[in-house]
Amino acid sequence: MKPVVALVGRPNVGKSTLFNRLAGERLAIVDDIPGTTRDRIIAEAEWIGHVFDVVDTGGIDPTHGGKTPLSVDSANFIEEIRSQAMIAVQDADAILFLTDGTAGVTPPDREVAEILRRHQKKVNGQPWPPIFLVVNKCETAKLRSAAAEFYELGLGDPHPISALHGTGTGDLLDALVESFPPQAEEEEEGDDSVKVAIVGKPNAGKSSLLNRLVGRERAIVSPVPGTTRDAVDTRIEVEGLPVTLIDTAGIRRRGKIERGVEKYSVLRSFKAIERADVVLLMIDAETGITAQDTHIAGFILDAWKSCVVLVNKWDAILKDTYTMQEYTHTLRQQLNFMDYVPLLFISAKTGQRVEQVLPLALRVQEERLARITTSMLNKVLRDAQDTHPAPSHAGRQLKIYYGAQVRTDPPTFLLHVNDADLFHFSYQRYLENKFREAYGFLGTPIKLIARGRSEDDK
Repeated sequence: MKPVVALVGRPNVGKSTLFNRLAGERLAIVDDIPGTTRDRIIAEAEWIGHVFDVVDTGGIDPTHGGKTPLSVDSANFIEEIRSQAMIAVQDADAILFLTDGTAGVTPPDREVAEILRRHQKKVNGQPWPPIFLVVNKCETAKLRSAAAEFYELGLGDPHPISALHGTGTGDLLDALVESFPPQAEEEEEGDDSVKVAIVGKPNAGKSSLLNRLVGRERAIVSPVPGTTRDAVDTRIEVEGLPVTLIDTAGIRRRGKIERGVEKYSVLRSFKAIERADVVLLMIDAETGITAQDTHIAGFILDAWKSCVVLVNKWDAILKDTYTMQEYTHTLRQQLNFMDYVPLLFISAKTGQRVEQVLPLALRVQEERLARITTSMLNKVLRDAQDTHPAPSHAGRQLKIYYGAQVRTDPPTFLLHVNDADLFHFSYQRYLENKFREAYGFLGTPIKLIARGRSEDDK
């Protein structure tokens, strides 16, 4: 897995600015999928050949629409900042602790520094995860010299930078990537189990579902240490197939987690999603879908993972003949960028429909590994173009000559066209829907890659 680097710090220290610089582009509320607007707080970054994921922990508080207001005094958010620091030190592979060089050392900075020092572990005699003290907004030589006052936080050498102008970020990234462990070969070689992650916002019922799934199957093989520190995977057998349940609920550590930390558990959810084959996204039927739910759904989509949406606590909803139909319509609207995922209304508390959860997840996994022949694929392409030719752009029209499936997991199709620039997103969605009509691909994203004629000649 790629290392995960968390940005931690109080409001208005420049976390989002540094995040965008590391990602190489502005990713604040951008998405190429029509009908969705969600804060992007995880992005892939690269430095001198090292690829890693960077997480802006300050962007997921659902009570503030996904953002912390910049105009408020950061002292009002000490508890929130503490919670971010706690979850980051538990689940990140490295931490960039941002401070403001123009403001000097503040009480929230001291609070976070104390948390980070107290909760670091020792791995091979070294503190883990490594913490880099970043003093931002040091645009002048005078401010860079003044960054020495941050030594009082006890986190080693300060790294004075300007995230806005890029000053000092190269030296910071050199030190960061040097701290990464060597990329090991996949440790799970020989582990052919289907990995199913249970994710969702706090109190959606993840713990209850996990306990009921494990108790119902009564076939625990062994607890397997996960790649997320302090988490434990559970091996069970379903319909004769080995399944690994990836627990993001933390039910074995409930007494060790401070109140409020779970709402910042984006790191844990993200790492579980990265490891999974199929993701079970749990929605609380009583509260409905929230901003944090759509955040997590976005991570699933960005990682190209298969998904089943579970609407939990269905037993607590007052129902009539049309309740499920109306709820389904609302969910489909709010998750319109994942309209291919199956919905299942369950109650982890009473066991209602829980027996359908894992068989449905296994069916989705089968669809993820499906492969269709080139002749059948091209028949669908011909019929689709005959029924609805691609619209013209600047007097030119997209022509698809032929296509082939180049991989599974997820299903990926290479289409040879006259000009890849003419392959508009709306026509991609049209073709994707045609593939689904013909072959299903339930709960699984489909990748369509267009290759122009000039590219084929290279």
